[in-house]
Amino acid sequence: MSPERTIQDRPLNKDRRKGERREILRRSEDTVREHAYQGKVRKLQSLLELGQLIGLDLQLNEMLLQLSQKACEVMEANRCSIFLHDPNTDELWSTIAMGMGGKVIRIPSSVGLAGYCFQTREIINLEDAYTDERFNKEVDAKTGYRTRSVLCMPLYTRTGSKLGAIQLLNKKDEVFTKEDETFLQTFGNNASVFLEMAQLQKARIDALEQSRKELEQLNKAKSRALDHLSHELRTPLSVIQGNIRILKRKAQALTPPLIREGLFESMEKNLNRLSVIQQETDQIIRSHQELETGQRPGKLDHPLSFSSEPIPLYPFIERLLEDIKHQTNHRDIEINLDGAKDLTLIMDPKILKETIVGLLKNAIENTPDEGVIRILLGTEAQRFLLRVQDFGFGITEENQRYIFDGLFHTLETELYTSKKPYDFGAGGKGLDLLRMKVYGHRFGFDLTMESKRCLSLPTDRDLCPGKISECPHCETRNDCLNSGGSSFCVSFPMGRRKFSERV
Repeated sequence: MSPERTIQDRPLNKDRRKGERREILRRSEDTVREHAYQGKVRKLQSLLELGQLIGLDLQLNEMLLQLSQKACEVMEANRCSIFLHDPNTDELWSTIAMGMGGKVIRIPSSVGLAGYCFQTREIINLEDAYTDERFNKEVDAKTGYRTRSVLCMPLYTRTGSKLGAIQLLNKKDEVFTKEDETFLQTFGNNASVFLEMAQLQKARIDALEQSRKELEQLNKAKSRALDHLSHELRTPLSVIQGNIRILKRKAQALTPPLIREGLFESMEKNLNRLSVIQQETDQIIRSHQELETGQRPGKLDHPLSFSSEPIPLYPFIERLLEDIKHQTNHRDIEINLDGAKDLTLIMDPKILKETIVGLLKNAIENTPDEGVIRILLGTEAQRFLLRVQDFGFGITEENQRYIFDGLFHTLETELYTSKKPYDFGAGGKGLDLLRMKVYGHRFGFDLTMESKRCLSLPTDRDLCPGKISECPHCETRNDCLNSGGSSFCVSFPMGRRKFSERV
């Protein structure tokens, strides 16, 4: 190689090296800009994701966790705590402290960096927390964690009231910048909206739970009082009935009798009524106790042993209707049975009879003369449906909530008269419907109800005359049939068989 060529190549090599260095520097700058750009995109994306949290219907603790995780991720911090103010104790609390195992933290609202930030509404940005006298070093001493950089910012409600504070610890390989402060302020403003809504929801849920517990205690107290009263009534009623029988025999043996026969009959009638009330009340109390404890019913006019056998529904109901129509021959009511005729239900016939008779009795007593009752049989969603529909005056919306509770009347109590079963407006204490509810829990069938109150009788104190032709609001029979009524539907688990396949 000649000396001339070597000298000529030196400037070229020097320029090439300079160009390579410039290229490396340019690429490095591009990498820094790209990293900064990606960081801004990531932060903006996190703000958009915040809006999705509210759509997840998160509970407050779950929302605190989600927000803390998101803040740590975007801000590249090692830990995050979101403190909320408890006005009842004047404390800052948090169930979420990233890296602290989710322990509940409670501090006075004026203690530490979070307390100072909350009280003064100032942003705190420290490169080294140990150089600031407001920092509580005891927390690090207990946990073994070493806090370095800190960024703490207050949180506000939508009305500007103090909500709490958010605190980030130890940014990875860096300190928190002014840009971080600006972003965390935006992040906190958005997060505060969701936290405030979650707090309000939690407060409502807590209030409802407290009300539920108080009502539960009142119901238990009511049940205990009624149970005690029922037991206490049983013995004196029996004693009084026995004494009346003795007094009756002695008075009638005298000549002339000192006391009229009608007076004894009235006393015995009312005592018998009290005795029936005591027995029915006792059954209602037992039924409620069984529903509340989830135990098998103890004694509801049946032994604990039950038989299961295939029952052809249509002919079974036809036979029941023959007996019911005989007992209601003093009433002018049309009862129709329609629907599938080939349904066979596997069940105890005594329970099925009591359920159907109870529904029909309820329908007949709430249907005026010249009215109609329909019984429909069918299937839906792998279940048998038995629907008893009356076209009576219906049940008010308020009363519909309590219709299966027992000890409940759909009319004002003083409006009931001393009537016989199946009479219009005979009334009862809801024992039949409550008993069906107990049976449903035991045998796996459901009982539901729909009702429409007659527009001409909007309240419990508005009386139906008991006969369509005597109603001042109805010009035709159809006017009554279209005005109101109730429908009770029993849904049984399907055990369908053809009659020819019965065992």
